[in-house]
Amino acid sequence: MAKTVKAKKAEPEVHFFGDVCSFFDKAARFTPHPQGLLNQIKTCNSVYRFQFPIRKGNGQFEVIDAWRVEHSQHKLPTKGGIRYSEMVNEDEVMALAALMTYKCAVVNVPFGGAKGGVKINPKNYTVDQLENITRRYTSELIKKNFIGPGIDVPAPDYGTGEREMSWIVDTYAAMNPGSLDASACVTGKPISQSGINGRREATGRGIFYAVRECVSVSEDMKKLGLSVGLEGKKVIVQGLGNVGFYASKFIQEAGGIIVGLCEFEGAIYNPKGLDVEAVFNHRKKTGSILNYKGATKEFKNSSVGLEQECDILIPAALENQITSANISKIKAKIIAEGANGPTTPEAEEFFTKKGGIIIPDMYCNAGGVTVSYFEWLKNLSHVAFGRMDKRYEENASRTFVDTIEKATGVTLSADQRKAVIKGPTELELVNSGLEDTMIRSYHEMREIKVVNRKVDSLRTAAFVGAIDKIAVSYMNLGIFP
Repeated sequence: MAKTVKAKKAEPEVHFFGDVCSFFDKAARFTPHPQGLLNQIKTCNSVYRFQFPIRKGNGQFEVIDAWRVEHSQHKLPTKGGIRYSEMVNEDEVMALAALMTYKCAVVNVPFGGAKGGVKINPKNYTVDQLENITRRYTSELIKKNFIGPGIDVPAPDYGTGEREMSWIVDTYAAMNPGSLDASACVTGKPISQSGINGRREATGRGIFYAVRECVSVSEDMKKLGLSVGLEGKKVIVQGLGNVGFYASKFIQEAGGIIVGLCEFEGAIYNPKGLDVEAVFNHRKKTGSILNYKGATKEFKNSSVGLEQECDILIPAALENQITSANISKIKAKIIAEGANGPTTPEAEEFFTKKGGIIIPDMYCNAGGVTVSYFEWLKNLSHVAFGRMDKRYEENASRTFVDTIEKATGVTLSADQRKAVIKGPTELELVNSGLEDTMIRSYHEMREIKVVNRKVDSLRTAAFVGAIDKIAVSYMNLGIFP
């Protein structure tokens, strides 16, 4: 097997949606559902491809290609980010929409899957031009009823962020005057525009929880020859954007050692560990992670960084980064998919047969959509989490502490009283909900694999669980008997 993989000189042409369907078909064999129902789950319900012009300088115009795909409407609204990239194409948007459907099912978030894409490189446009593109894109979605609090709720993705989400909600509100729930038409907004605390770091924090749960299972770690827990684990992260940075930061704070960081300009490595914040600041200052003084090795070819010694590899950049061309060189024992679709089916088959564990994207990077769900609920209720009950809980706790002190004669210090009495903030409630979601979902997914020995990977187990949940939804709707 190893010789066969090494002999491949180049990865065959990749069809991302085809890869997702391949994973789906593999898992579907372990479910009892009829083929017609499986086909309904697998297919993209709505694919909207459109073009619109924007005015550039000197009276020139440029025609922009854009997409919005709603993969499954078994639950509404559908949910998924908007990606700005020159690499965007219809196949990619369809694949990402499908992954969103399964991702929401895996972590029990009541949305269907969707995705959007605009074929541009944001670096080539001014802020004013990006605003025009974003507002025009939103207008096109409104025209075709592809956006709305109960219809389809976008979010940030590669190339977009809080700024673009603000433009979207403002455009939607302007074209839907008097809409009470207009702010719920999109998530990932700034706090000042009805966003939620914790959303920015949610995907990275979710990856941290996913990795932490994986390495907490002694049975699985014993098979890999690793100790239980994050402490001392050597980790390489690809991508130092929002997702990769926060995943690295939280893992490092929990005792993991970030030995390698990879970006498009190259990669750096130090077996004793890298200071993530220092590398981030170095890149912000110089425009590159290269020439960082704390690195013992650096590689201009970023992919070489993935092949260095480590226990855990976290690809948190783009899809198709781990393929049959480089999987045999990967030394990690655990791959935690921070990005969507970073591992091809051929690469996964090789890695799992070798005994490695892949924490699949549809679970691993679900922190973003989980906290987006909390933001959506906040926007619909028009009340921040904790606002109604924070002081009540503090007063109840204060009464309890006073009673205990009187009964025992022991007086707590001011710091101890503060720690016991303090009511939860919105951020603490959000992080608590996210942590609970990631813990429950990991063990639910793993249990499917443990119970059915023919299920060979966590990804297949995740798909089996997702397919079953979606199938039940369709059957309960009466679409299938």
